[in-house]
Amino acid sequence: MSDIEEMVRIPVTVGIIAGGKSSRMGRNKALLKLENETIIRRTVKELGGFSEVLISAAEKGEYESLGTGMVYDEHTDIGPIEGIYQVLKAAKNDYVFLCAADMPFIKKELVDYLIQFISGDYDCIVIADEEHIHPLCAIYSKRALPALEEMIEAGEYRIRRLFKRVNTKFVSLGLSCFDKKVVKNVNTRAEYAEALRPLIFCVSGYSDSGKTGLICRLINEFKKEGLCCAAIKHDGHDSFSDLPGSDTELFTRSGAVCTTVFSDSRFMTHYIRKTTVEEHIKRLKGADVPPDVIIIEGMKRSAYPKVELVRRVIHPKSECDPETLICVASDCISPDEMSVKVLDLNDTRGIFDCIIDYFDVRDVLIGQNICENETDKNN
Repeated sequence: MSDIEEMVRIPVTVGIIAGGKSSRMGRNKALLKLENETIIRRTVKELGGFSEVLISAAEKGEYESLGTGMVYDEHTDIGPIEGIYQVLKAAKNDYVFLCAADMPFIKKELVDYLIQFISGDYDCIVIADEEHIHPLCAIYSKRALPALEEMIEAGEYRIRRLFKRVNTKFVSLGLSCFDKKVVKNVNTRAEYAEALRPLIFCVSGYSDSGKTGLICRLINEFKKEGLCCAAIKHDGHDSFSDLPGSDTELFTRSGAVCTTVFSDSRFMTHYIRKTTVEEHIKRLKGADVPPDVIIIEGMKRSAYPKVELVRRVIHPKSECDPETLICVASDCISPDEMSVKVLDLNDTRGIFDCIIDYFDVRDVLIGQNICENETDKNN
């Protein structure tokens, strides 16, 4: 076994510091949703494979349902040093990776990378980039506890001062394979809006309820506000095919599992294999110019937030999980029947406003001209 393999096997506790006041955000950052999950639940899932996960909270009540170990502040209003201290005291392992509860893009692989630097020579191993050091993206040894206790007793609460008291190694993020996004905090509403992009939601309903028409109208509304849209259609009947007699249809009949048609201005690719909506979302996110909004047609049973269309002559009842609904557009459902807003089927702007209000990004996205499509650039 190599030295690196041996170091990776060192047991490490994960500590998530969630006791902050979120004053700049105006609400609890850890409970903001990203891709249908709260940021802190995403972090617990991402880092849950380590031998122990502890959440540090100011008080009981918000995170116990996540199923992790919990520690609570004994000293109030002294910042993250208290959470670090409480997690280190409670951890069953000698080394603890600590991160903030508002870091939605943290990766297990980054923790594995830091573990490789664990040594008896260092009490703290801290990620640093060319602009900042990141005290809440670091491994701490229990050997740092006496220094932390002294600092708290002396009223010294700036955690960076700890690094001058103990043996600290700074690990350059720039020399790793990780993007700076991995250590990104979501402190403000503008940063939250950036993390949310692209906004992802479904327009759901039974066949012939008007989903495609509404999506086209919503795309126009988003475009008016300077936002770029992409659309994904889920075909539950697997009924689409190449046009009969087309070259791509002939390629497919000959056994090609993938065909692409392209010109100077567009292309289309047709795969024959199983896939998921997540695969297509990932592809769109990785585009040279990623969209600001992704609208999925269908998938009424999914966990994605959705606008549901309910039309009397098609199916007069809502079938979506109420917990996933943004709003309902209907010609037959009474507002008293639903816990979300019910609008007229043709109230496109009202539906658009419900979507923007649901994601709570009106003042940081609308009218900002986030991106332009190539057609706009050429006009």
